Amino acid sequence: MDANYVIYSTSLSYKPSASRNSPIVRTNSATVSIQCYYPRHGNVSSDAIKPTWLPFSSTVSSEEKLSFSLRLMTEDWSQTRDSIFFSLGDSFHIEASVDVQNHLPMRVSVDSCRAVTSDDPNSTPQYDLIAYNGCLVDSKLEDSASTFVSRPQPNRLQFLIDSFQFIGALDYTVYIFCTLKAVPLTQAPDPTNKACSFSKSSNTWSAVEGAANICSCCDSGNCDVTSQARRLRPGSRRQWKRDNEAVEQSEQEVQVKALGPLILMAPPQNTEALAVQTDSREQEVKPWMAAAVGSLWLVVAIAAVLTWKLRAKSHVTNLQ
Repeated sequence: MDANYVIYSTSLSYKPSASRNSPIVRTNSATVSIQCYYPRHGNVSSDAIKPTWLPFSSTVSSEEKLSFSLRLMTEDWSQTRDSIFFSLGDSFHIEASVDVQNHLPMRVSVDSCRAVTSDDPNSTPQYDLIAYNGCLVDSKLEDSASTFVSRPQPNRLQFLIDSFQFIGALDYTVYIFCTLKAVPLTQAPDPTNKACSFSKSSNTWSAVEGAANICSCCDSGNCDVTSQARRLRPGSRRQWKRDNEAVEQSEQEVQVKALGPLILMAPPQNTEALAVQTDSREQEVKPWMAAAVGSLWLVVAIAAVLTWKLRAKSHVTNLQ
C-alpha cells in the first residue's frame, strides 16, 4: 500500500507437459509477474462505489497487529542496554517504537508512563512520569532533567528519565509501565498526540514536533480531544465528526508496555569519612602504642642492669 494505491502482486506460472506417448515438448516454461493497482481515492457524485475487492476494514483482523516496544538504551542510543543496575544521578535512556513493516507509515507517541515498585501496574506507591497524552510531567520538578530527546524516525521516540527511588521502599526496584500509541503519519500532532517537555530556562512547555500550542494543556491537564476539536473548528460538525472518527481509529492502536525491573544500587559508603575516622583512630592509638613501647624498653633496661650486677657480684666472689 502506498499513498495512492493498494497493490496486489502475484505470479502466473506455466509449465508445458508432453503429449501422450511423446518424450518431447514444443513450448517453454514461463512465469509472469502480475500487479493490480486499485486507487485508494475517488470522487463520488451520486451512488456509492461498489468495490470489486474486499475493503481494508473487513480484512484488518487478519493482518498482523502493530508491534510496540519499550527499550532501555545505552547513553549514545546506539544499542539496547544490557545492565539493569543504576545509581541515583544516572538517567534512564528509553526508546518507544512501533514496527510498521506491514502498515502505512505511523508515528508513535507515549500517552502516559507510571512508575511502581512491583510488576503489578496497579500496585502502590505510584508515580506518574508522563501524563495527559504525552506531557512529561516529571520534567517540571526542580531536581529533574527528564526530557523528550528526539524522534530519529516517525516510529521511534527517545526520552530521558532521571533515576529515582521511592521513599520508604523496602528495596531499590522500579518498574515503568507506559501506554504507547501509534497514529497515521498523515495525522498532525495535536493535544492528544504529542511529546512535550518542560523547559525550566524558558518556563514553558515545548514539543518535539508540531505547533507550540499543543502543549498548552499540560499545566491544566485538560487535553480532551472533543473539547479541542470543538474549540478549533466551531460550527463545522462534519469536520468535527471526521476528526473524532480519525482519533477513534488511531486510539485503537494502543498497547501498554513494561520496562523493568530497574535496580537502584544502594549508595556507596562515604570513603572520605572513613578516611577521617581511620586517621582519628590512628591518632588515638599512637600514644598508647608509644607508651607500650616505652614500657617494654624500660623492662628490658632494668633486666639488663640486674643481669650485669649479678654477673659483677659473681666475678668479685670468684676473685676472693
